[in-house]
Amino acid sequence: MNICIVAGARPNFMKVAPIVHSIEKAKGQGRDINYQLVYAGREDDPTLEGTLFDDLQLARPEVYLGVDCENLNDITGQVVSAFDRYLQAHPTDVVLVVDDLASTLATAIVTKKKGILLAHLVAGTRSFDIDMPKEINRLVTDMLSDLLFTAGMQSNSIATREGAELSKIYMVGNILMDTLRFNHTRFVRPALLAELQLQDGEYLVFTLNRKALIANKSNLVAMVEQIVAVSAHIPVVAPLRGAAAKAVNECLEQLGGADNVHVVSPLSYLEFGYLTAHAKGIVTDSGNVAEEATFNGVPCITLNSYTEHAETVKLGTNVLVGEDPKALGEALNTLKEGKWKHASIPERWDGRSADRIVSILLEQRKARD
Repeated sequence: MNICIVAGARPNFMKVAPIVHSIEKAKGQGRDINYQLVYAGREDDPTLEGTLFDDLQLARPEVYLGVDCENLNDITGQVVSAFDRYLQAHPTDVVLVVDDLASTLATAIVTKKKGILLAHLVAGTRSFDIDMPKEINRLVTDMLSDLLFTAGMQSNSIATREGAELSKIYMVGNILMDTLRFNHTRFVRPALLAELQLQDGEYLVFTLNRKALIANKSNLVAMVEQIVAVSAHIPVVAPLRGAAAKAVNECLEQLGGADNVHVVSPLSYLEFGYLTAHAKGIVTDSGNVAEEATFNGVPCITLNSYTEHAETVKLGTNVLVGEDPKALGEALNTLKEGKWKHASIPERWDGRSADRIVSILLEQRKARD
């Protein structure tokens, strides 16, 4: 069985690494299974720092489609063309796509046109906002997929409600937890914690990435003001990239600065994992960070009005405050006062999702032979 695993952006590698490890384990046990890792972008993509693959114990992709543009429709068209050429040259039994990117949608379309089995990892997630490009990517990719690998019961229910056959849906659990469990003992305490004289459990982490949040400058200033206020009691560490770092630094400057808000360079995967796992709390707009916070039992405030994984709110440590500075301030006060809600780890967030997926793929091959 030849499996093509397609990653469209840096966060996808955290989700495909456990599957690669599980495939290699199955192959070592004599199973007829092979894989090729394909990246939609360029080989010199600056977000793919060398430490990422070392940290994940993952070989770099064997194939790069070389797509590099900003316009979502251009990305879709270029990936369609490049991936079509890839499938013509590489015998493939299954294509595994991840999440909800433009490249995910493009890969799914080409796969189905070729009559190849399509599996969607992290299927059944919805924002229910059809104006979001990613929502369209999710809907179409799920509709085209032969196998829907979901993280929880809510995603199962969504896929069923939208007409997916029950035989296509597999609740395999949250694949991010596989990576987290695999690396938990390998996390590296960032040197910056010693430099800033910060102790474990006595600081907050702030991450920011969403373009809409960064673009709304007046509202971002109001939200950063709430973070500055809490920093008088709890130091804040903010590992930020590019536009986000620039925007937050401009907000801090406008607010007259803040000695206890530390905007720092992005960390390696193992360092960032340590930073968030040992934080007193997290403020983020990242669903992945919120999911990991639930697994680690760390209070998390998400700057969004929805989450694709409602388990993080219903069972976990996550609270949604949208883009509302007042709600953010109230949540930060609750966190500061140590009154955060009790939480638990959702079903099947047990670090065995990849083994389930590989077992299902092998059974599919057996059924088709």
